[in-house]
Amino acid sequence: SVVADPYFRTVFEKGQSVSARTDGFFDMTVAPLVNLWGFGFRNSDKVTPRAVDSCLQFVGYQTVRLDADGHLHKQHPQTILDASSIAKGFACDVVASFLQSRHIEDYLVEIGGEVALSGVNAKGQPWTIGIARPVPDSLQADHGYQAYLTRLEGGLATSGNYRNFYEKDGKRIAHTINPKTGYPIQKDILSATIIAPDCMTADAYATAFMVMGKDRALRIMAQDSTLAGYLIVPSSSDSTQLEVVYSEGFEKYLK
Repeated sequence: SVVADPYFRTVFEKGQSVSARTDGFFDMTVAPLVNLWGFGFRNSDKVTPRAVDSCLQFVGYQTVRLDADGHLHKQHPQTILDASSIAKGFACDVVASFLQSRHIEDYLVEIGGEVALSGVNAKGQPWTIGIARPVPDSLQADHGYQAYLTRLEGGLATSGNYRNFYEKDGKRIAHTINPKTGYPIQKDILSATIIAPDCMTADAYATAFMVMGKDRALRIMAQDSTLAGYLIVPSSSDSTQLEVVYSEGFEKYLK
C-alpha cells in the first residue's frame, strides 16, 4: 500500500540494474543474510547451514519489482532490502546535485567513505583522494595510504572488509555477504576503489566486485568504459604482502 518516493525509486532501479549487470553478485535482498551474520538491524546468535539455507530462499533480486505506480512487489513477504551498499553513494549524489543547483562547481562531498566531487579545492588544485592501505583493524586505526588519486570528476567509492568484521572461533567474519552462497566472502580482493559517473554507481559496483573477485571485476570494467577500478589484492608470491591491479586507463588518475 506504500508508494515509493523518487529517492527510493532511484536507488532501487540502480540497484536492480547493477544486479543484472553483475549476475546477482550485487543484490539488495541480501538483508536476511546480513542480519543472520550479525551485521544488520537484527542479529542471530547462531549461524548454521540450515539457517543460511533458510535465508537464501528469500534472497534474489529477481523476486522484487517496482511497478509504474511506485508500489514494491515481493514474491516472498520475508524478503527484506538492504541498501547499505548503495545508499551512502546516493546521498553524496543528492548533496552534489543540490550544490550544482546553487551553481557551485567546486565541491567534495564525503559520506561514510564514498565521495562525489567536482572542480578544484580551495587552493585551486584538483582534489586529491587517498586510498587507505587495507590492513585488518577493527579499531579503524590509520595505517597510511596505498595510493593517491587526482583529476577526478563524478563519484568514487571504496569497499573493503579490513575494518568491519569480527572474530569468532579463530576465524574472521567479514561484513560483505555473498548473496549466492549465503556466507561472508573469501575472495581475492582486499579493497576495491571504483570511479563512475556518479557515486551511487561507484558504491554499488565496489561492493559487487568485492564479492565476485578480481578476474570477473576486471572483465566487467573492460566492457564498460564508464567504470574504472583500482583493486588491492594479496600478493601471489606472499599472501602477507599486497599487490594492486587496475583497469585500463586508470593510471591517469594516479598521482
